[in-house]
Amino acid sequence: MTETFRFLLEWVSRLLEPDEREAVLGDLREDGISAWRSFIEVSSLVVRRQAALWQDWRPWLAAFALALPCTFLLMGVSFSISCTLQRLLRGQQPCAACAPTAHENSLLLLCQFALLLQWSWAVGFMVGRVSRRTLWASCLLCALPCAYCLSKFHESSLTPLCLLLFVPPAIAGIHHSARTNAIGYKTSIALLTTALVLMFGAWVNGALWAPNWMLILPVSFTVLMAWRPAPWRTNSN
Repeated sequence: MTETFRFLLEWVSRLLEPDEREAVLGDLREDGISAWRSFIEVSSLVVRRQAALWQDWRPWLAAFALALPCTFLLMGVSFSISCTLQRLLRGQQPCAACAPTAHENSLLLLCQFALLLQWSWAVGFMVGRVSRRTLWASCLLCALPCAYCLSKFHESSLTPLCLLLFVPPAIAGIHHSARTNAIGYKTSIALLTTALVLMFGAWVNGALWAPNWMLILPVSFTVLMAWRPAPWRTNSN
């Protein structure tokens, strides 16, 4: 039981800032407080710190305006790409839920896949950058619809994991936001321009669902991050 509480203590303490985490754990060790009591003390501190963070607007934006709605959109794109790939490989309609586009071909599939990579990376970057210290909540709101849709997936010709094609590039975006506070201005402009061109190409070929235009907002955010002054970029929760 003691080892369990030590593991939980180590896990929950990671929600604190590194300096505060080391100070708190050091004080608890010096006072000789037991593992379960230390876990209770640290958990209480984490709850207070997290509650204070949610008084700001950024955690709400990251979790409910970005992570949750974008997850549904990106799952839809992942599913559409998987269906298109199946049709091109097998020459038949594998799933009734996803109708073929008007000009379906390998080039259009490549366009859709490139958009999925850009959108997913940009969403991950924006979520991680807007509110780094409440990233766990954004990830939870992303995981809940994923778990629900996976449990309701009934297309025998496809694996349920086809809904999660967006996850690796999204994780890469989160990792980049944690590793650096900035993205080059030229890089961000190139990313936005490429996304707009690809989205227009997919749109005129009937391969872009209208709500997916919302996904241009996270890509545009990368330009804003590169353009705004450094003090704004380095201020995040």
